[in-house]
Amino acid sequence: MALPWAKTLEDCAEYSQVVEPYLPQLYELPQKLVDVVSSRDSLVELYKNTNPLMSGLGFSIFLGAVFLVVSEINRNYSQVDRMWSLLPTIYNAHFAAWSHLNGLPSQRVNLVLFWSCLWSARLTFNYWRKGGYNIGSEDYRWEIVRGKVPHVVFFVLNVTFISFIQSILLFLLAAPTYIIMLTSKFEQEITIADLGFAAVELGLVASEWFSDQQQWDYQTAKKQYQKTAKVPRDCAFAQEDLDRGFITSGLWAYCRHPNFAAEQTIWLMLYQWSCYASKTLYSWAGLGPLFLIMLFQGSTWLTELITSGKYPEYEQYRKQIGAHIPSFTRYKSSAATPKVIRTSELAKQQKAKQK
Repeated sequence: MALPWAKTLEDCAEYSQVVEPYLPQLYELPQKLVDVVSSRDSLVELYKNTNPLMSGLGFSIFLGAVFLVVSEINRNYSQVDRMWSLLPTIYNAHFAAWSHLNGLPSQRVNLVLFWSCLWSARLTFNYWRKGGYNIGSEDYRWEIVRGKVPHVVFFVLNVTFISFIQSILLFLLAAPTYIIMLTSKFEQEITIADLGFAAVELGLVASEWFSDQQQWDYQTAKKQYQKTAKVPRDCAFAQEDLDRGFITSGLWAYCRHPNFAAEQTIWLMLYQWSCYASKTLYSWAGLGPLFLIMLFQGSTWLTELITSGKYPEYEQYRKQIGAHIPSFTRYKSSAATPKVIRTSELAKQQKAKQK
């Protein structure tokens, strides 16, 4: 049996009922794939008869092995980065496809897939325009980490965190959709609450678009300014903004990483959606958002360590503005505050020069 027989909404989020009984399917899946290929049986039937959580998890582990091999061959450790914007949506599409093939109600899962596709489109576009898909492109932070640790240590880091853990994490981000799919047995139609959660998700995706566009506009203007030593025409930034080296306007005036904040909230909101749908306060599906928050803490620490070393004013920015939780007041640069000199002080300075 590919799906649990849940008697209540609460059962849909119970680990002992919807996850644990199907773990043997995960262990047996490689052999079943070999048998299907050798006997030329239908892969579709195997797909339909395998619990979708287990098949998705198995696929993420397989991808981890692919990421490891490709990264070691090319000595490029941004393989997961190239798939980051795609995999959570692929897993959401997997749950939707499985529902359709098995004749299950899929309206609510389709709603999750809708905003997830928009999330992927935005993030993929932003990664592409920054050159992320160019041959040889790599996150600059991996080069710094490689220079700080022995080769063996970095290899272990690649085997564990970079390739496998991140791949599994991207699947776990979509795991709450599995619970929403199970609850569709009891509530088949899209509810007002579902529309509310979807609206919040779309709002968060929109905020990411605004923050990324503001960052893109600033970096584009800064590069042109550094190249020509002139503030670009029709530029929304003053010379002192470009000299600063990092953006402090727009959403960035209230949060040091508004895009990071929205990204974490998006997947935390999907988890909360699954809790609401299953009438539970918490569940095992929170592991994905929890690990993502932990990942962003480490990523933010490393990014800001590098940024602080490049731009002196960044430490002042850190003291005034929160990293992921927005501040109530916008950033004020002390460098932008003109120094008021009294007339008496000017007179004293003039006398000093005459002497």
